[in-house]
Amino acid sequence: MVKKAQTTQEPATITTTVEDDTFDRLSRKLAEINKHPQVTGYIMRNATSAIINLKNNQHLTETALLAAQTAESATEIARLFNMGAIDSVVITGKDAKTLCTVIGENNISVTMEKNADHDNILQQIKHSITA
Repeated sequence: MVKKAQTTQEPATITTTVEDDTFDRLSRKLAEINKHPQVTGYIMRNATSAIINLKNNQHLTETALLAAQTAESATEIARLFNMGAIDSVVITGKDAKTLCTVIGENNISVTMEKNADHDNILQQIKHSITA
């Protein structure tokens, strides 16, 4: 039996007490990016922490699965074809798209409306760890 996820406006957050300056800086930048009206949410995870912040938690499971599977698939494809490290992957659908990237040990997925500028969002994320 499948249980339907509750629809709430509160972001789901899972964290541990391990201090990680990069994770903290990225989480602050992602929270800022998430305020953009065309951004519908983000997921960031590493070995010890995770943050899920979606404006519509109704699709929480699907979004989490998409993010995880995209990162794993991109890594495997890059390995199979000797492409080196993948900078980012964008999956574009009919009305929305998802940007996936890895910064250090942090897997990041940002969902947005199809017409949002994913290149600008990626640059903001990268800039947050060099600033």
